[in-house]
Amino acid sequence: MSLQFLLDGLIAGSMIGLGAIGVTLTYSILRFSNFAHGDFMAWGAYAALAVVGALGGSTPIAPLSFGWPLLAAMVVAMGLTALLALVLDALLFGRLRARGQSIIVVMASFGASMALRSLLEFMFTSSPTYFSRAIQMATPIGFGVRITADQVALLILTLALVTGMHLFMQRSQRGREMRAYSQNPALARVVGIDVAKVIRATWIIGAALACAAGVMVGVLVQIRPLMGLDLLLPIFAAAILGGIGSVPGAVLGGLIIGLSEAAAVQFVGAEWRAAVAFVILMAVLLVRPMGLYGVAER
Repeated sequence: MSLQFLLDGLIAGSMIGLGAIGVTLTYSILRFSNFAHGDFMAWGAYAALAVVGALGGSTPIAPLSFGWPLLAAMVVAMGLTALLALVLDALLFGRLRARGQSIIVVMASFGASMALRSLLEFMFTSSPTYFSRAIQMATPIGFGVRITADQVALLILTLALVTGMHLFMQRSQRGREMRAYSQNPALARVVGIDVAKVIRATWIIGAALACAAGVMVGVLVQIRPLMGLDLLLPIFAAAILGGIGSVPGAVLGGLIIGLSEAAAVQFVGAEWRAAVAFVILMAVLLVRPMGLYGVAER
């Protein structure tokens, strides 16, 4: 039996996990579910595509299908996506959040999501596009598993981003402030934590990682305005499964969702893939609402 589905699930799960980090941070710190988060992935991918075009294209570095211009474009796109998130917070979410009614902010995120998606379709049309149309040959590594150079590179990049994020949250002053604020906002204000800086850091980190995930999807699959919407349910399922507020939990949840979807395609049928995230989400909410690494609220 081929174990290819394990590799496919690992790759999909790594991208879902990157997106879930932003969702779990937004919910634990800003106290609302941001349904526009998936669209940050799409905007990040298109921003990177535009920057690559401005740089004159990306000459591949053998054996990859992309080159240094795409990596530089991704860094620029991460900054642009973070700026988009900050502008949205300044113009919309921040003002509504000040009123103290989280449900209004959640509904506003629905509206922002539809607006961002429609704007992308208006600017780039709904037709899929690609960073590169080069065809890569997969290399067999045993047990019926084949892997491409792009997949190896993106797995390494994911590991680097997740490790960097974990070190930032655990060892940096801003990361400790973010964790403190998520646990007790009132006490964090009392001890002098700058709430505005914590909120800005939350948006910047979440949007930048969403952009990175979107670029990865664009490299391995394709770029579409609806790509963020397609990944929204798996991202939320991963964040809840891992435990709201836990970065390692979000990554682990993403891997579980990705592997479960790949297993469903392998053993049940591709038409059931979209249902897996929903089933896991419902099971977690019924059995362990706080998730794998979450703590029950008092």
